Amino acid sequence: MSEPDAYGSPGGLSRRGLLRGAAVTAGAAALGVSASGTADAADALVTATAPDGSTTITMSLTGGALSWAAARRGATVVDASALGLRLGDGTMLGRSGTVVTRYQHWTTDTTWTPVYGRNATVRDRYQEMRWNLQDSATGINFSVQIRAYPGGVAFRYVLLDHGTATVADELTTFVFPDGALVYSARDEDPYNPVAPDAIPSTGTSTTDTGPLTDLPLTATYATGGLIACVCESSRVGFPRLMLSSVPGQPGALAAHLMEHTARGADTVRTTSTVTTPFATPWRAVVTGSTHAELVDNAELVLSLAPATALADTSWIRPGKAFRCQLTTAGGMAGVDFAVARGMQYIEYDDGWYGDASHSTDATKPIPEIDLPSVLSYAAGKGIGVILYVDRRAAGSPDSLFGLYKGWGVAGVKLGFINDGTQAMTNQITNWVRTAAGHELLIDLHDDVRPFGYERTYPNWISLEGVRGNERFPTASHNVTLPFARNIGGPMDYTICYGQSRNRTTNAHQMAMAAVYYQPLAFLYWYDQPSKYAGTAGWPGLPWFDAVPTSWDQSRALAGSIGRYVAVARRKGNTWYLGAMTDESARTLSLPLSFLGSGTWTATVYADGTPGASPYQTPVAVSTRTVTSATALSVAMAPSGGQAVLLEPS
Repeated sequence: MSEPDAYGSPGGLSRRGLLRGAAVTAGAAALGVSASGTADAADALVTATAPDGSTTITMSLTGGALSWAAARRGATVVDASALGLRLGDGTMLGRSGTVVTRYQHWTTDTTWTPVYGRNATVRDRYQEMRWNLQDSATGINFSVQIRAYPGGVAFRYVLLDHGTATVADELTTFVFPDGALVYSARDEDPYNPVAPDAIPSTGTSTTDTGPLTDLPLTATYATGGLIACVCESSRVGFPRLMLSSVPGQPGALAAHLMEHTARGADTVRTTSTVTTPFATPWRAVVTGSTHAELVDNAELVLSLAPATALADTSWIRPGKAFRCQLTTAGGMAGVDFAVARGMQYIEYDDGWYGDASHSTDATKPIPEIDLPSVLSYAAGKGIGVILYVDRRAAGSPDSLFGLYKGWGVAGVKLGFINDGTQAMTNQITNWVRTAAGHELLIDLHDDVRPFGYERTYPNWISLEGVRGNERFPTASHNVTLPFARNIGGPMDYTICYGQSRNRTTNAHQMAMAAVYYQPLAFLYWYDQPSKYAGTAGWPGLPWFDAVPTSWDQSRALAGSIGRYVAVARRKGNTWYLGAMTDESARTLSLPLSFLGSGTWTATVYADGTPGASPYQTPVAVSTRTVTSATALSVAMAPSGGQAVLLEPS
């Protein structure tokens, strides 16, 4: 059976094709499916089940109103919750008077190859169910599409009629079972585990206000190791989604389409006009039966996004970057440091063209920087140069990025991105597409959130949208991120090895390079090359020299959100294992069953005797021989960690 397109235009569907293999309850019989795939008005229920049987998503029509629910291995992930859209004229699709006009389903099992990523190949395996629907009061035709993957569930709406439509709000809710906690954070705040009805009210007179939280949003449950993370994917031409507590509904969160930009600096937009047919972003709930399994299922967000739009991706190179001092000499020294330390990029950050709060001309370096000389020197050494640009200086991206391409620049780091409204989503995707047209990488900073677009345009190599490591957060924050923000997509986290302001050990900072998925990794963020001239005092340098940022295989080994995490990732024949703990000392026993046959040499970078502060805990280096039968004992000091290099003997 051929798969219909995004808007539900099917290949020829027979009655047998419609029904074969469908996970349809008795209620679906009321659909009255005909040979042409049409159906009559009635209550109905349909369930999509992942091909491995692990997850289900159910869509129901009761009394003309739509709802959904999701489960993993029999445990409720999301209880009965509302579906629907509110249009600009007040029409509420899916709340009453809804009838099913067509039903489709199929199962897909394919693989795709990312340009870079957590794994060399990604398996895309799901069952999809679709209802084409009509609002009986207005005659508006729309669709709801649900999918069940081994790693979670997803759904979206499609406005089917040809023309335009104005969307005012999304009526989706997420009702969590009793005892669930959600890890709430807005903008670049730390995560706060609260009951769904206890999200704090935030915002100002110029921003969206209320008990709002950003995505990705992680939920934990009262029993067992079940965990889930709400994300969005394929957001194009639509506002960013936030979630809000619902008065009088203790377990519920409601969708909130942003009307302001995140920092309140742009035009307020209470509605979004779209050209129809139009598919909204996917609402994804990534799940895991254990916290570690959630980390391994993060590629669901990418699989929901469109395949790459670029015919040639050979110029896209993930790697490690070093921020240089804002002088010519600083750039030259940065290039030499990058070569010596196995890095791929240097970056001139805020200030290279003057004070960004006053200067909007990002074409003229300050007198202290002879940029052509630095670019020429870097090119001769095989090092790319990335330039920071405040968004206010990127109003004409085609001319600016074309100029940079002519200079020989490798990428752009755009700062102070005000994600939120439909207009800002359009601006972000335009920056990304325009950069791709000039073969430039792009890294977006500040309050911007992932939506899988790095699959479609893999030059969008990283983004921030997190309380960054340059703020020296707690160890608890650091071991929350793998199960929250990083599930949604890559994050630029500026590893700060060797910083006396760190609230963690140096081994904890080292482990980040394996634990976090960050295909563009900034290292030694606050430092200068001269600091590491005496390498004997910095035993972690060989680890950072060796560790890559794109992987052939990834495996989460252990984890508990906000407490500890351990992840192993392979590039070629070498495994890189990172483990991190919160403020409690901890020893993990990690089976190395993922290793191949034979003996392996483990180079272990561990916490030494704890110092008076975590930063003062030394890194102790040792080697040992291990096999796939070894259970590695990983001891970590308070706020500590461990990094382990595993190479075939």
